[in-house]
Amino acid sequence: MEETPARLMGLPSWLLTQTAAHTHRIVLDGLAEAGARGHHYRLLATLEEFGPASQATVGRHAGIHLSDVVAALNELAEQGLVERSPDPEDRRRNVITITAAGRRQLRKLDKRLAKAQDELLAPLSADEREQLTRMLGRLLEHHKR
Repeated sequence: MEETPARLMGLPSWLLTQTAAHTHRIVLDGLAEAGARGHHYRLLATLEEFGPASQATVGRHAGIHLSDVVAALNELAEQGLVERSPDPEDRRRNVITITAAGRRQLRKLDKRLAKAQDELLAPLSADEREQLTRMLGRLLEHHKR
């Protein structure tokens, strides 16, 4: 294995970036095993938590650009995981709703992601995992402002 300069290993930004690359691969592989992608999970989770909403609203909650939202929702609709219906208040807009099959798929994806989290965080104790999650949440919240 290649050695990394100590100067880099002392930079939290470098460590986060390198870890993010591994995280991305682990999570994508886990979702792919269930025939899904990250956008699918984020959209289903958003619909489950916040309920039916317009495509734009779902995309904002999920943090996905609208052009990507439409494509991912098309894929989910083709699989019967979400339904589109005209918004009664504005017929030009669609309301997206998660289906029972979508809820089952979300539970399946939750299990895949739990395995991915375990793989990613394998060297950490349960307390360390909670602490890392809290600290990363604080960093993210700070930079979202």
